[in-house]
Amino acid sequence: MSQCERLENCPFYLEKMADMPAMASVYKNQFCLKDFSQCARLMVLKQKGPEAVPLDLFPNQIERAKEILQE
Repeated sequence: MSQCERLENCPFYLEKMADMPAMASVYKNQFCLKDFSQCARLMVLKQKGPEAVPLDLFPNQIERAKEILQE
């Protein structure tokens, strides 16, 4: 199975979701192990670089990612 190349070092999981393993597992399954091209964090990272990705940006926040990309 393919997975996102950023999964092992994603600050969202290492920092933001560290104390919420059940919720992190749900997000990982949907956005990191399946269709990671739909991850809001990855969208911002690929277009603006890692420094532009807010720690509190959830993988499912596509609309927020689009706003960040328009800035």
